Amino acid sequence: MEKENITENVGLASCFRCKKELTVPRIVSRTDTCPSCGADLRCCRNCRFYDGAAYNACRETQAERVLDKQRSNFCDFFRFREAAPAGEKAPGTPGAARDKLEELFGKKKT
Repeated sequence: MEKENITENVGLASCFRCKKELTVPRIVSRTDTCPSCGADLRCCRNCRFYDGAAYNACRETQAERVLDKQRSNFCDFFRFREAAPAGEKAPGTPGAARDKLEELFGKKKT
């Protein structure tokens, strides 16, 4: 069985607070902070499961409740969300979904 490379980078990511692009390791420590603004990186707002409209603001149904979504936590389900390339909306956002629909069916005229 091959071990997972924990030093491998996630790829294109960005801080929820300052929106600067980051290179983050696959495993983000609870003490890791953004080099630009100092915000905690391992927090709900940087997680791919974060959804302000979902129950407990999380799409992972087994995750424990976290009250402060901008502070570091111990959630086992944390996965850094992907950042959108310059000029695009992040995947999974309502704007991105709307853009895809308009691309398929054409923009609705009002």
